[in-house]
This record gives sequence, C-alpha cells and structure tokens, in this order.
Amino acid sequence: MHPAPTDLAARRAAFRALHAQGCFVLPNPWDVGSARYLARQGFAALATTSAGCAWSEGRPDGAVSLQATLEHLRLMVAATPLPVNADFGDGFGATPDAVGQAVAAAIDTGVAALSIEDASGDAQAPVRPLDDALARLRAARVAIDRSGADVLLVARAENFFVGVPDLDDTLRRLRAFAAAGADVLYAPGIQTREQIVAVVDAVAPKPVNLLVGGPVPFTLPDLAALGVRRISLGGALARAAWGGLMQAVEPICGQGRFDGLQGAASGAALNALFA
Repeated sequence: MHPAPTDLAARRAAFRALHAQGCFVLPNPWDVGSARYLARQGFAALATTSAGCAWSEGRPDGAVSLQATLEHLRLMVAATPLPVNADFGDGFGATPDAVGQAVAAAIDTGVAALSIEDASGDAQAPVRPLDDALARLRAARVAIDRSGADVLLVARAENFFVGVPDLDDTLRRLRAFAAAGADVLYAPGIQTREQIVAVVDAVAPKPVNLLVGGPVPFTLPDLAALGVRRISLGGALARAAWGGLMQAVEPICGQGRFDGLQGAASGAALNALFA
C-alpha cells in the first residue's frame, strides 16, 4: 500500500530536518528485504542504489529503464516508514524537459529526495559540459518546485567517480549546482581529508554528502568534524551481499566443498525479522 500524503509530508519534513545539523549515515538497500532490515537497525532514512537495483535484476548499473526505476522507488517507499532518497542517475532524459518530466514522475513515487548526476555515459568525455549539466539540474529544480512537495534536490559532480579527478573543476561544478538550487551537494569518489574539506568549504552552508564505499581511515565522528552532513554507502552493501554469495558458491563449484555456507544467516532469524 502506498503511504498517505500526510505520511509522505511528515517523512519529507523529517528528512530535511536531518540535514540541518550533525552527521548521519544514509545506507543504500537494494530491495524490500534489505530496506526492512536496515530500518530495523535504527537508521533514520534510506537511499536507493541504482547499481544494487540493477544487479538484483541481472543488469549492469545504468541499464534499468525509467519505468522500472519508478516501480522500484514505489516499492522502496512502501517498504518502511522511513524517508527514501532516490538515486536517479542523470535524470532519465535526453533533454532538460525530459529530465523535468522524469523528476515529476519520481516525486509521485513518494521519495523525499532525488539526485541528479553530471556523468555523460560517454567514455571519451565522461562528464557533461557544465552548461548542459546545469540545464538538466534546473529542470529538476523546476519540477520539484511545481510539485509543491518538500523534496530535496541532490546534485552530483561525478569527476572523481568517472576517472576525471580534477578537484578544481569539481568545486566549480558544485558551486554552480548550489547556485542553481541544489539542496545537497555530492562529489562521489573524493577520499582525502583535503578533498573533503575543500568540498565542504566550497558549498557551505549547504550540506555535503560523502560516499563511503569501503574501508576508510575515518570514523563517523571524524567525518562529522570535517563538516560532512551525511554519509551514503552507494552500492557497497549490495556488493557485500554479492561477495557473500560468491564466497559461498565458489568452493562448491571449484572444490566440491561447502565451507562457504558457514557464515550464512539463520533462517529462523530472517523469518523473525520479516514476520
């Protein structure tokens, strides 16, 4: 059952409030079961992962259609009482107008926020020209404002994530995105203390999301002290689950051994979780 409008409004207000101070972890489930598990662990909000969703359908990241993504968002919003931040890729449109239409459809699923990235998908020029990226982001901003929904707009500068680790260009893009109406700024792939501080300072006082996709030399309090407002895990939890499956299956296929099943979760525990 889809949540009532009053429930969605309360979720969206709560999600905006999370960004006002402090630092919180925004984990990324990839299906209803993982969403419900993470909600039971006490997280205050959830974010989808385009990669995790794609892998669950046997597809590479980026190969899930707009309609399938919208259906996934509806399922994730209905799965728990928590606000959901949508990983919305590049906005699913060849033009800014198409991006605006897709964003309007995403808002109707009940999400509390959605991200728009500036990656192009072109290996020769993996980051969109800034003017193009800004036009698409502004279209998303207009769609949100027209909806009247309190949905946060997250702008992603993909330089470091797509192999163009140019910090100066990243900062230039993030400043422009902030000026164009982004509520939260995000540069996935930055890793060092200096990079993180530079991004936080560049867009202050707007909140910054940091991607932590594996072990890092920082704790949650460390990152809070650097000014990071929220931490997402991207596809890391989905990759961890796939890693567990691979570690269980490979000894069976390669050696006829079943040792890899030793770390499997208890069926009784899973049944109790979802009862």
